[in-house]
Order: sequence, then C-alpha cells, then structure tokens
Amino acid sequence: MGKADIHDVAKAAGVSISTVSRAFTRPELVSEKTRAKVLAVADRFDFNISRSATALKSGRTNRVALLMNEEITSWFNAEVFAGLESAMHPAGYDISLFQHIDTAENRREFFTNLPIRRNVDAVVVASFAIDPHEVEQLRRIHVPIVGINIPSDEGFDASVSIDDEEGMRKATQHLIGLGHRRIVYPCSEAVKNLDASIDARTRGFVRACEEAEGRHDINWQVLTVPRGPEFVDSALAALLALDDFPDAICCQMDMMAIPLMVKLERYGHRTPRDYSIIGFDDSPYADTLNLTTMRQDPYAMGRKAALKALDLMRGKTLETPHETVEAQLVLRGTDAPYHG
Repeated sequence: MGKADIHDVAKAAGVSISTVSRAFTRPELVSEKTRAKVLAVADRFDFNISRSATALKSGRTNRVALLMNEEITSWFNAEVFAGLESAMHPAGYDISLFQHIDTAENRREFFTNLPIRRNVDAVVVASFAIDPHEVEQLRRIHVPIVGINIPSDEGFDASVSIDDEEGMRKATQHLIGLGHRRIVYPCSEAVKNLDASIDARTRGFVRACEEAEGRHDINWQVLTVPRGPEFVDSALAALLALDDFPDAICCQMDMMAIPLMVKLERYGHRTPRDYSIIGFDDSPYADTLNLTTMRQDPYAMGRKAALKALDLMRGKTLETPHETVEAQLVLRGTDAPYHG
C-alpha cells in the first residue's frame, strides 16, 4: 500500500474528510472520542497534516519542542531555555515549551500526538530520561532527540549533561575530609516513573558515605521529604526532629541549602560555627550568601545542546554527540573543619 492520504484515514475511521482535517487543525470542534479514533487511525497509517503551508512545502516547521519536568521559573530551567534561545533564535527556530512532563498522562499525550502531527523539527529533553517506546515514536518520524542533563544518553541522538552522581560524591567527600561524621542529606522524594537527573545526586551521597564507612566511624542519613513548595520547611522540621543535630548537611540543591541556612539560624544553628553545609548548582544568591557549593552552568549546556540539535536537523554527523561535564567545587564560607 502506498502512503495513505486523508481519504484513507476518513474511510478507516468512519468519518468525513472534514472531520479528519478538524481533528488535526481545530481539535476543539471535534469530540474527544472522535478525535482519539481519528488520531489512532492516522498514527497506524503514518499520516499527518502539516500545520502550515511552509511546513507542507519544505517538510520543516522551524519549531523545536523543549520538555521540562518542572516549571520554567526554576533557575536551572530558565538558564537552559536562555541557552537554547541564544542559538535557536538566530537560526530562525521557535521553541515550544512543554512543562510538567513528569506525569504519565502528560508524557503519553505528548509522545502520542507528536508523531501524528509532526509539528516540530527536534525534541530537547531537560533533566529526565525517556523510555524506549517514546524513543521509537520519535524515530519513526526522523525527529532528532537531544538531552540536557539526562540520567542516561540511551535513546538520545545527542546530549550535554553534568555528572550529578559524581558531583555530589565529591561534595560529600569534601565534608568527610573536613572531619565531619554526622552527615545528613535532605532531599525531595523521587517522582514515580520519572528517571530524573537530580535523583542521581542521592546516589552520589550514599556512595561517598559507604566508601568512607570502612575508614571512619561515620553516621549518615538520607532525609526524604515530599516534593512541592513546602519541601524546605519539611526538611527543616525533619532536621530539627533528629535526636542529634548533624555536624554537616549536604543539600540536593542550592534552593534547599540557602533557605535552610537562614531558617536554621533562627533555631540557634549557625554555619559554619555549628555545622557545615554545602549546596549544588551555584545558583543566584549562592555567592551573596557565601555558600560553598558545586557549580554547574545550565546556560552553557542549553546552548551546546541547541548547536548539536541544529547540526542534526541539517543532516550533519556529530563528532562528539554526547558530552559529560564535571561539577566544580566552589569553596566559600559555609564549611569548616569539624571542631566538636
């Protein structure tokens, strides 16, 4: 059978040609049930309606999808977006943002509809892995997949990532090297069915502590708190509820370390006098508040990822498709040798 056209899809779905057209271009005019039936048939027939005359003529949409598992308002995501934009905009590409792809429903909607619509020329995924079925759906339509700070480059055509696990391992080793023995790692709980890069930091903390157990009498603990806007207050409450307050706190991110420092001082715990604390990111205010942290550069990662995506869309073969960047320890004023 040759390539199916709109008549074939309409016949197989048992609807009119105009209904097929509206299912793609004016979905609000079609019932959810009818649209789902049309899209399922179109997917089976490998049929799509381009969203513009330009795309119909050239096969290109000049649009790139950016998938994020949280809001763009976070420091990391905003920097990634700015880095992507710095290379995509001059090249004539718009960026379509898809936030909260951390739910199964949102992921299914995106990866089901995109292959049918073919309305982007590349997909950029920030900070989480995609499964083989999702990869296959994009492979079918020859859309490059580029990852930024992903847990694994499997299934991606290119990626730029930081080694989150090794970075947090180094941070923890630094605290252990300063003589700290009661070390706590407060972190937000992992999202089910979402392999997020930030969760690798927990593994780095655990690795460093387990490696040190043979040489030191070390007491370490992972304090997991619910995700959401209250995660810092939850971490604060968990820390204050401990029988023995830690002499070192290794934080999943600066967004947890900075408010914890401020709030803990109200309860008589001052850094570095009473405990050492280290963050991860080197985000805004880390320098202002003199926070010792692990530095990464999401703007540079976003720009590098954009340049890789542009080359892939132009049919070029990448010399180095996958790059891993090491986080750098930035020593400031919230860590000190243990003096208990």
